[in-house]
Order: sequence, then C-alpha cells, then structure tokens
Amino acid sequence: MVSRPAPIDSPESQPARPALSAVMLAAAGAVRAVMEGRSLTDALAAVPPALRPATQAVSFHAMRQLGWASAIGSGLVQRSPGTEFDALLNVALSLLKAPLPDSASEAAPVALPGMPVYAPHTVVNQAVTAAAGQRSLMTYKGLLNACLRRFLRERDAIEAAVADLAEARWNHPRWWVSQLREAYPNDWQDILRSANIPAPLTLRVNARRASRDQVRDALQAVGIAAEPVGEVGLVLAEARPVTQLPGFAEGWWSVQDAAAQQAAALLAVRDGERVLDACAAPGGKTAHLLEMADVELLALDSDNKRLARVGQNLDRLGLNSARVALKAADATDLDAWWDGRPFDAVLADVPCTASGIVRRHPDIRWLRRAPDVARTAALQARIADALWRTVAPGGRLLYVTCSVFPAEGAQQAQSFAQRHADAQRLEAPGQMLPVAVNATLQAQHDGFFYALFAKRF
Repeated sequence: MVSRPAPIDSPESQPARPALSAVMLAAAGAVRAVMEGRSLTDALAAVPPALRPATQAVSFHAMRQLGWASAIGSGLVQRSPGTEFDALLNVALSLLKAPLPDSASEAAPVALPGMPVYAPHTVVNQAVTAAAGQRSLMTYKGLLNACLRRFLRERDAIEAAVADLAEARWNHPRWWVSQLREAYPNDWQDILRSANIPAPLTLRVNARRASRDQVRDALQAVGIAAEPVGEVGLVLAEARPVTQLPGFAEGWWSVQDAAAQQAAALLAVRDGERVLDACAAPGGKTAHLLEMADVELLALDSDNKRLARVGQNLDRLGLNSARVALKAADATDLDAWWDGRPFDAVLADVPCTASGIVRRHPDIRWLRRAPDVARTAALQARIADALWRTVAPGGRLLYVTCSVFPAEGAQQAQSFAQRHADAQRLEAPGQMLPVAVNATLQAQHDGFFYALFAKRF
C-alpha cells in the first residue's frame, strides 16, 4: 500500500515545537542584530531551520513592540549590562505585552495572528532559562528575573510612566511619527496602527499557468480559505509556508501584496512592446508584466545576487524566454547597460525607505534614520531622470515606491514633471496609504505611490 503525504494540518506533518527558551534566545539575537543596524531578514537566515519559523514569529512581534519594550526596559535597568541583555529583556517584555486569554498556558499557548501567546510565568521562567544557558548572559539571569517580575508586580505604574513617549506609544521612531503627523494630519494614527497589524498572505495568480478559480479550489481542497482581491489576486485567511501551498512548484502564482499588483496593470504593456523593468529584484512585477503580454523585456538591477532571484522566479513561473534579458547594472549609468534603443514602457520601481511595507518588514522602522528620506529621494530623482531618456516618444514611465513619505512620492512626481516639459502625467492612484485598521482581509494593502507619465511626441 502506497502511503500518502500527511495533510498540511495533520500532527504528522508538523515538526515538534522547540523550547520557548531556545526561541527567545534566537529571537533576542535577531533583535540585537537590528539594534546594531543589521536587517532582520539577514539575522533570521542565520537561525537553524528547525528554530526559524518560531523565531521569526517572536522576533517580528518584538519588532512591533520594540519602542514600548525599550522604554519599559530602560526604566527597569539603571545600568544595562549590554545590548545582548537588552535584546533578551525586550523579547520577554514584548511577549508579556501581548493580551493574554485566560486559556493560555505553557502546555498550550494561544495563537494570535502571527504570534503564540504564553502565560506570564512561562515567559519569565523561559527567559531566565535562556539567560542561564548562555555563557555571556548567565551572570545576569537574576537581574533579568528581577526586572520581569517587577514589571508584572508594578505593571500599571510602569506603563503609565512611558505612556506619553512617542516611541513607546506608537512603536516607531519619534522622527517617523512626526513626519507622518505633519504629512497626514487625519490619517497618521491609522498608518502607524496599520504597521503593527501582521499582513495577510496575498497571491497573484499567473494567468499563463492557472485561473484564479483553479487556484482557489486547490487551496480550499487542503483546507485553506481564500478570497479574490483585485483582478488576479487571492488573499488567504491564514498564512502558510509558501512551499506548502498547492501550485507553488507548478508556478501557478506569486506572493504579492494587493497594492503592488496594480503596477503591471497601470503600465498596461501590450504584445510586441519593448519593456524595461528597472530595479527589478526580486522580480514580482517583472513576472506580472510577462504574464500580461508577449513583450521584449529587460530586467535591470544593481545587485547581481538579487537579480539571480528574478531569474529563479521567472523559471518557476515558466516565463523565461529568449525575449527576456537580465542585466546587473546601475540604472543611472546608461552607458553600462542601454543599447540606445528606446523602450515603449518603463517600470521605475525605485529604491525607497520602504516605509509603506513596515507591517511585512517590521525592522525597517528601526533601521531607518531621518536623513535617509532626503538621501533616498535624491537617488530616486537621479534614477527617474536617467530612465526618462530611454523612453520612446509616446512611451510610458511608471514611477513606483513602497513609501508613505511625500518626499519619495507626491513631491517627487511633482518635481519630475517640472523638470521634464515633455512629460504628460496620466491617471494613476498617487499615494496609497496602508490599510489594515478595521479592514477586511480583502480591503487590506500596503502603502504604495504610483505616478504614470507619457512622453510627448
């Protein structure tokens, strides 16, 4: 008798849950990396595979509570032993911050979206166990225990003492809060709240390989509810590892937020056109362009390693062909990559602060600094100006960022139009603010900016 693979939800298909102390220690290492200026993605890549899913859940949660936890921790420890201790304390405090259902226990943690919730005594005991098992921290296990138990005893007073601090209240840097408040006086609070709501898993169906109904039926067959969003999207009721979802290996779909899915439709490429996707990695929008029409496409990116991911994604989706070229080069250095033949359509998905996708990458807010906005805006202008030279008369350029800062969006588009008299601005969404607060899964999306220009003859 041939055995069948266990369903995704079956106990046989799930690995044993790692000890919370091990997860907290690994998450503390990831948090420390961010506190020292490294990305959470890179830090998590170094975590052993068996620990990685749980560590990601805890570290993402810690990132979303880092402003509050840091403020609380500073009040509990007059003289910190160092960032390693601070990181573990912050992780433990973030777990204690989570609202606790009565049914939570050490044996059966209660799951919140993207985060298991443990009883307070479990968090404290496991944090102390984590410190005791680490040579560099074992000396401070008593201090850690005292801090956490004091917080639980005096919680109301301790939280009240930091309630008026912007970073503690909003879990974003103070400069970030100030800029959003000035730019969006009616929406800034919802933008900040949205950033702390875990994002749903949204797919974009590859119309060359499958229909949306086909993918939805396949998901439902394995117990995963999904609802349509946009023209070719599906939003899942709960996130799962993408390689476990039906149709991954077959190239039926790509993971892409609903707001990001608008790019290809706005550029509206047609069969036979010559298309440039500048700053293409990791290739989600590149693939969407190729799914929409038979075009000659150049995917450009300055990072050769990231560009390799574009090729891998196109292979999985069945979109690589002789009419698709990948080139690693600086978009502003036209002599290094452009052959002089103009493009009918250019997608300028330029580098940005990524301030619109913080809920998917919660470390971004802690890695950015206030001067980064102006620096990034200057780079965006150089890229847009260079790419405009490659657009054919009558052709289009779509300027895209996943930012909510006006300097990278509305102000950038306005300045571009002033610099280029031959640029006619066409209809596009402009600034799309992130939507998550009090919204259905189908209504949620990241923050993006879109400006579409046509080159006059």
